Parts: sequence; C-alpha cells; structure tokens
Amino acid sequence: MIKIGMMIGDRYEVLEKIGTGGMSDVYKAKDHKLNRFVAMKVLKQEFSENTNFVSKFRIEAQAAAGLMHPNIVNVYDVGEENGIYYIVMELVEGITLKKYIEKKMRLTYKEAVSIAIQVSMGIEAAHNNHIIHRDIKPQNIIISRDGKVKVTDFGIAKAATSNTITSNVMGSVHYTSPEQARGGYSDEKSDIYSLGITMFEMLTGRVPFNGETTVAIAIKQIQEEMPYPSEYVPEIPGSVESIVMKCCQKSPDRRYQNMRELIADLKQSLMNPDEDFVTQNDPDLEGGTRMIADGDMAQIKRHTAYQEYEEPESGTMRLRSEAEAYYEDGDYADGEYENGEYENGEYEDGDEYDYNPGMDRVTTILAVLGGIAVCIVVIILAIHVFRNLGQDRNEPESGIVSGESGEGNGPEGTDDPGADVPAVIPMPDVVGKTVEDATNTLYGKNLRVQVVYEESDTYDLSVVIRTDPEKNTEVAEGALVTLTASLGAGSDSNGVEVPSVVSQSYEDAEKTLKGQGFTVIRIEGYSDAVSAGYVVSQVPEAFERAPAGAGITLTVSLGPKPESSRVRVPYLIGQSEADGRIMLAEQNLSVGEVTYEYNEQFAENVIFNQNYTQDVEVETGTKVDLWISKGPEPTAAPATYKCEVDIQRPTPEEAPDYAEGMPVTIKLETDDGRTLQEIQNVTGFPQQLRYYNLTASGGTITLTYTVEVPGAPVTDPATGEVVIPAPTKETRTVTRKITFVKE
Repeated sequence: MIKIGMMIGDRYEVLEKIGTGGMSDVYKAKDHKLNRFVAMKVLKQEFSENTNFVSKFRIEAQAAAGLMHPNIVNVYDVGEENGIYYIVMELVEGITLKKYIEKKMRLTYKEAVSIAIQVSMGIEAAHNNHIIHRDIKPQNIIISRDGKVKVTDFGIAKAATSNTITSNVMGSVHYTSPEQARGGYSDEKSDIYSLGITMFEMLTGRVPFNGETTVAIAIKQIQEEMPYPSEYVPEIPGSVESIVMKCCQKSPDRRYQNMRELIADLKQSLMNPDEDFVTQNDPDLEGGTRMIADGDMAQIKRHTAYQEYEEPESGTMRLRSEAEAYYEDGDYADGEYENGEYENGEYEDGDEYDYNPGMDRVTTILAVLGGIAVCIVVIILAIHVFRNLGQDRNEPESGIVSGESGEGNGPEGTDDPGADVPAVIPMPDVVGKTVEDATNTLYGKNLRVQVVYEESDTYDLSVVIRTDPEKNTEVAEGALVTLTASLGAGSDSNGVEVPSVVSQSYEDAEKTLKGQGFTVIRIEGYSDAVSAGYVVSQVPEAFERAPAGAGITLTVSLGPKPESSRVRVPYLIGQSEADGRIMLAEQNLSVGEVTYEYNEQFAENVIFNQNYTQDVEVETGTKVDLWISKGPEPTAAPATYKCEVDIQRPTPEEAPDYAEGMPVTIKLETDDGRTLQEIQNVTGFPQQLRYYNLTASGGTITLTYTVEVPGAPVTDPATGEVVIPAPTKETRTVTRKITFVKE
C-alpha cells in the first residue's frame, strides 16, 4: 500500500498522487540519490499478484529503460519492494494530447503534423531498438509546458497485451489495429496504424470508429472502411489526408513499412501540403501476373499435378488435388470429390492426369489479349475523368468575393477564387495592444484588418478598444477584422483624415503620409494584381480619422507569388537551440548570426529572440538570426582586500602615560565584525600583520595596556596622620582606524 511520504527503494520519497490508469497509479516522487523529481508508476494490486504478468512487465520495462530519446518519456529505474512493483520515469510537466484535443476541439493540420513528427521520431527510436509500443493513443502522448511532445508507457503495453488484458484495462480500442483486434501477430506497423488513428482525431476532433461496446468498435476496425478526414473537415490538405489513410490501411502490407518513410512524408506535407506525393503500397500489383515460358509452365504443372501432400495427423501421402478436397471446409468425405470425377485418390476411368501444352498456350494467349483490352478501356476512362476534372477546376467557384479592383486586402495581397476552403481559427485577443502590434498579430494569423477610431477617456491614443469579431470567436483565415482604436479624449480635432495611397508607389505613399504627420509601417506580400513596389492596401483605410502621428500600415506588393519559393518562419522563442535549428531546417531556412546573452526569464540554451516574427513569409534559405540565453547573469564576485600593516607602539600623543616596555594587547578587527588578530603582552614594536582575501575595505586596531595610578593621600581625622593608599591599576585603550588595500 502506497502512502504519501513513504520511502521506496531507500531513495524515492512519495510526494503526491498525480494520476491513475487501468493498470497503475502514478505518483510524483523525489529521487534523493540524484536530487531530482521523478514520476513513479506503481502497478495495481490485481496485476502485482499475477506472476506471469509481473515477469513480462519487468522484462519489457527493463528493455524500455534502455531507450533515451527527446520524444520519449525516459524510464530510469524498475524495482519491487514488499510486493510493490514500480517504474521510475522522467517527470514531464504538461498535458496529455487527449486533453489538448478536447481543449481545442481539433488542431490545425500544421500543428497536428508537427506533433505527429515528434511522436514518430520517438516511436522510430523504439522500433530501432526492437521495442513495439502496441498502445499508441493520445492518452499516452504528453505535451510538455515547453512544447515538446513525448510518448510514454513503452514496455507496459506489450506486457499487458501478451496477458489478454481486457479492453477496459488496456484503454480504448478506438486506436487498436485490425490485427490486434483479431488477437493476431502485431509488429511495428501496428504502431503506425494507431498513430494514424491518433492523427485522424487531431485533425477532426473525433475517432473514426465508435460504438456502444468495445467489441462493436473492434469489429468496425476489422470490417468497415476507414472514413476520410475531409468528410468532417474539408480544408484538410490532400497530402495530409493521404498520409492518414495510408497509415490506417486494414492490411499491414499497404501501410507505411517503417517510421522513417512516415516521417519523410510528414515533413514533406508541411512544405508542400497540396502536392500528391504519397505513394500507396499495393502488394497485389507487386505480386501481379508475369509471363512464364512454355517450358517452365509445363514443368511447373507436371510438378504440381503429382505433388504429394502429407496429412498432418495420419502421415499418409495424398495428391494435392485430393488434399484440397479434403480440407475444403470439411464438406467432403475423405478422398471423395463432389462431382465424382475421382474417388479414393483415383479417377473413375482410371486415366492418368494428362497435361496438354498446346491448349494451355492458347489459354495463356487469350488471357493476355483480354488483359490488354481491359487496360485500354481503363486508360480511356481515366483520360475522360481527368479531362472533366480539369474543366471543373478551370470554372470559377461561386460565392467568393474579392477586394475592389481585384486588390487583396490581406498580408499577401491576393484573393484567389480557386483557393482552398480557409481554415477556421480562434480570433486572437488584441484588446489593449497598440494598433501596430495588433495589426502585426492579425496579419501573422492570415487575417485582414481595418481600423476605425473613436474618442475614449479610458484608453490611450492608438490602443485597441474592441474588435469585431470578438476574441476567441472562430473566424476563417483571410477574414476581415475591424479594430476600434482610441482617438483619445476630446473633440474630433484629435483626429486627422487619412489620405488614400493605395496603388501608389511606396515612395510616393510614404511621402504623402509623412507630409500629413503620420508614421509609416511597411509590410510586404505577394499580389497578382498590383505591381511590385506599389501599395496593395492600407490600414486605417482612406478617409478614416486617425490620431496625428499614428502609424499607417502599408502592404507593399512583391509581385506575383513564385511557386514554392517562400516559407513561413516558425516561432522559435522558448525552444532549445538544437530544436530551433531543426525547426528551421525543416522549413528550408538556415541559421544566421547567433548571439548568446544573459537572460533572467529564459533558461540556458533556450532561444529568447529571433529577427523574423512568427509566420512571416521569407525566401527559402533565408538566414534567421537567433538570440540564445546564457541563463541568469551571475552576480559579480565581491571585491577583496589585503591588510599589510606594521603596528607601532603607542605615541605620547595617543598615550601620555605609556612607557616603553609596558605589555600591550593588540587587536585587529575588520569593519564587518571579523577579528583577524588578538595578541597579548606585546612589548616589542613594530608588529607586522599580513592578511589577504578580505571582504571588508577597512578595520580598527585597538591597543590596550595597563598603568598603575598612585592613590591620593588621605588624612585620618582622629589622629591627623596622612595615609597614602596602595596604587590602583587602570586600563588604557588606543584605537587606530586603518584602510585596507584592494587586491
């Protein structure tokens, strides 16, 4: 029984329970040996009592402990104490992919593919070590707070499936491959199937097969056709959908054969989402009919006609044809063929099997001619279908409204009627930001912007008061967002009418706006309608009122967009330097100048700034400058001082009653209260004192000595006798302030 505060294995202190599952409970613990926090997974009692399960679990967990990969929740230790079987794993602060999907409803294809790439890399590392997960699902994928994706529960899945654990314990059957549902052999391609189902859920927010019972779902996994993700989310790119469908083929031979192939296609889909580059495996075509020479054909048939077959049980030898009759669903008696052609292994007429090569040659020729005819029909039909598809694509779609005069208003300056259905995204929260910052944020999300101003006593000039649509409202990419910004308090005199500069050259537009007292913010985008160097759109629009000195954002045309020549810059802030370099390489970008600086907010080797903002389009191969944190700046080492002094005897000015040879106590103290030296009964001077590496800049020397003071004569009133009392001893102190020398 696990209790909070107990120590396991003489090193793991159980701190709190952080989760529970079908087979185990998970606790946060502290490893006192290595002084780090870990996650401890403890098997539930019903499994701990199953010796067969425990044995397999221990073997698999120990194998998983050998895995070390950034996308795997690493296993540190496996152990048992007093009937408690546990695994010690890396503690990952974050959220499961299942909860992340539930929170966001569904993910964009870019986010889903990026997560799938990281999951695939972790699974690939396991497969390379001959470890199969067998339980890939969103519940076993964790997204850490810094954005890294990690797969957990390696090893425990195989131990469980090999012991016929029920589905309610093993988790959801929604992600189980058909071969697993049948109870058959499963290998690396089973993990690929489960990952495909997980990708389907990321893209659509639902699983492809559902039912009232686990058995019903398992039957659907085996029998029903996989639905296309685009049936639920039409804007999913074709390449991404093809990848999911290839992962989820019923036959393992038709799926990706290894994770390396899948990762390559996933990365390609990020760069070219609409290209058709996914090749489908078709083992039937690979094993298709081939022409065989007549001699070879005759030899094969003679061999197979008289090939003997040994019954598994009786050991008797039979002709292949007889054996096939014997094993045909048990419908026929031993050696008794249905149509009566032969009985008990012999033909009724007693004739031996006669092979006619001439007749077979005719049959072969007819089959070849028939195949050629079928191919010709298929080619004609394909040409007809693709011709119609091409005509459909050339016809303009209805319901698409472009900007005035064909000018785009978005950051790219294009409105393509043939574009794909735009993705739906939540409206960013930009209230309280300046118009410039808000505009840049919305452009980064592929949204168009218009700005209107109104008086406000609450908001400063050019600060966004509200947006239409409001934050978190679902909007389509390319939609128009209206920003209402503050004109400040007072009358309309605070606002200046913005002149129209659309279709002017950037130089002329800049001159016009600056002449009206505005500042100019330039962004660039492609446009098929506006020549390079000319203004595509402006924010705020012409004839709107804006504060004097406000920034007017001009979208300047780069001309028509070249094919696949520009990519979007990924958001690298918060990523490690290594991960940032990988993300740039995946986008065909390179690393430019790298600057290492101290930063209080970011840990060491974490990117805290980049010279291109997120989602800005740049040419492939562009160098992106990075700023890497060196961690918090170390505090400067305190200055140190040295004391080199020769202490002289007290002078007559300091101690008039001091006489040479009197014993003196010398004490040296620093200004921070440290006693460096205290010497008693010193009679010889000077005294040398040498001290180094002192933190105080000065100190005090105290010289103490004792003198005898004669008593004052006293007259006895009774006798008149003068009495002289014995002398008394008094302590005298001399202090000297001293300044140390800086080392």
